[in-house]
Amino acid sequence: MDQGWIKLHRCLTNKAIWLESTPEQKTILITLLMMANHQEKEWEWQEEKYKAEPGQFVTSLETIVNKSGKGITIQNVRTALKRFEKYEFLTNVSTNKNRLVTIVNWGFYQGENGSPNKQTNKQLTSNQQATNKQLTTNKNERMKECKNEKKLYKEFVKLTEEEHLKIIEQLGRALTDDLIERLNNYIGSKGKQYKSHYHTILTWSRKEKPKAVEHEETSKSDNDKFRGVKLFK
Repeated sequence: MDQGWIKLHRCLTNKAIWLESTPEQKTILITLLMMANHQEKEWEWQEEKYKAEPGQFVTSLETIVNKSGKGITIQNVRTALKRFEKYEFLTNVSTNKNRLVTIVNWGFYQGENGSPNKQTNKQLTSNQQATNKQLTTNKNERMKECKNEKKLYKEFVKLTEEEHLKIIEQLGRALTDDLIERLNNYIGSKGKQYKSHYHTILTWSRKEKPKAVEHEETSKSDNDKFRGVKLFK
């Protein structure tokens, strides 16, 4: 467990972020200050190495709740983080698993010998922007990978989420589900392999249209046969 102490300036009691905060938010604010790294620290996310500067730390909502103590909920933490961002007390970059919190002006208020350390704060802001950019880039890349990742629809039919949505848009939900079911049964019974299940379903759908037209014309022809014919009891 990290040892040491933080500076808590009395001027905080005159600021709106303190005066307008609930007791829960005040608890969370002080907890965040105590969780911040007081010196440079390395950490890893998705096999990439990052460097957290003083005033930064990687955490989760659950961890903040646990460290804040009894009576603090996840919703309390969510609300507090949004409010503290509004007051520019911190920045908060979330990922799928963690979040990077940066206490703004950490170097100014926590500098050595009680003097504002503008150089430290400037360096922290620069490093924060670089880390935030790297986190956002990795998050976007992961979202793109997930979007293009093929999922199983039934036991054997594989489609990306985008492909599935395109088929529904073109054919409707009912026909899409029917064709997926038929393709799944065919692969399961015949062991047939297809390079693209997406294009196979679209090809099958085009074969359905002539049958629909033929059925319509047959029905029309049958109706013509009875046109003008009187029915007697």
